[in-house]
Amino acid sequence: MDEEYDVIVLGTGLTECILSGLLSVEGKKLYRKFRPDQTPPSELGRDRDYAVDLVPKFIIASGELTKILVHTDVTRYMEFKQIAGSYVYRDGRISKVPSTELEAVKSPLMGLFEKRRAKKFFEFLQNWKDDDPATHQGINLDRDSMKTVYEKFGLEAGTQDFIGHAMALYLDDDYITKPARTTYDRIILYTASIARYGKSPYIYPLYGLGELPQSFARLSAIYGGTYMLDKPIDKIETGPDGKFIGVTSNGETVKAKQVIGDPSYFGAGKDEQGGKLRAIEEGKVVRAICLLKHPIPGTDDSDSCQIIIPQNQVGRRNDIYIAMVSSTHNVCAKDIYIAIVSTIVESDKPELEIRPGLELLGPIYDKFVEVLPLYTPTADGRADNIFVTRSYDATSHFETVVEDVQDVWKRVMGKDLVLKKREVDVQE
Repeated sequence: MDEEYDVIVLGTGLTECILSGLLSVEGKKLYRKFRPDQTPPSELGRDRDYAVDLVPKFIIASGELTKILVHTDVTRYMEFKQIAGSYVYRDGRISKVPSTELEAVKSPLMGLFEKRRAKKFFEFLQNWKDDDPATHQGINLDRDSMKTVYEKFGLEAGTQDFIGHAMALYLDDDYITKPARTTYDRIILYTASIARYGKSPYIYPLYGLGELPQSFARLSAIYGGTYMLDKPIDKIETGPDGKFIGVTSNGETVKAKQVIGDPSYFGAGKDEQGGKLRAIEEGKVVRAICLLKHPIPGTDDSDSCQIIIPQNQVGRRNDIYIAMVSSTHNVCAKDIYIAIVSTIVESDKPELEIRPGLELLGPIYDKFVEVLPLYTPTADGRADNIFVTRSYDATSHFETVVEDVQDVWKRVMGKDLVLKKREVDVQE
């Protein structure tokens, strides 16, 4: 191939597609991936009814990904449905994260007096104005830690868990000792997302997450992008100076000035030339894809939900996440529910680590467990024009993925990703 491109994107996921995939599979392919010798049971229905997520994540209604989807017009090619509820595990049971004032009053997550303290805490956040010291109540969000803020309002440890993990969506408790500004921003985003549609802050694409890379592919084609699907990558080509010059596939080399790709395209962290480390393993994630014939107990028969099990509740360092969708999202046959349990691996027995999540699902019809390494790039890529993304983490939302998108954009372009206001054609 003689044509040279500005950038080559090697992508199996959303990060690469936004910057330019296999995020979900059909029923037969699911069994083929995990159990090549087993034929899917006929009682599961038609294969074409399935689009099972391999990396389960929901979209926050007012989050950065939603802004990117709207700004780029990718929403022209997709339809979304709201996730029915967000739940948190506490004291041996799951409870809905309140989405209305009435739900907050009835919620078993807090006692009467704790609800009063929590109400004052949320009123403090909602009323905060940077330019009005009268709203600060002696707190400096850029200097004081969240521990200081929690103590000021006398919030119990369980309430702190609920706020930090189910609303601010932190993976662990490291945030407590850091300045409160970021946590404030996250909580405001969560409450604004709930207020947007009610019930929960999450939305999800009909026909599964595989629609995201497909829609970005359509958009890219409009702007002159060239797609080569299911192409094996033989070699990442670099010049005498060590800088990227092209990608070889089936004996043909496509040349470009830069390449963006996830670690799997670089020999699981190694470049074949010289053994240079492009990414290192920083841990592992375990995911269990579970097929159910019923909604998750305790969720009011919801057709979809997110459940977060804070690490403190089960004696862990990392949270356990559950994401459930169903036929109402056009991802499986009628009366089938797909629940995916995931967490960061902390021992040599990964499946035992997600047991608290599996036990919440009730009877499981079938289960597929996968443990994958988590890679992080060793360099920013500017020296050799090879930009490596991060692996998908265990969270059941896209906020950490968008952070990676913004990081890669800045590394490639040398400036922050800013979604500028643009003129919209009246007919659009």
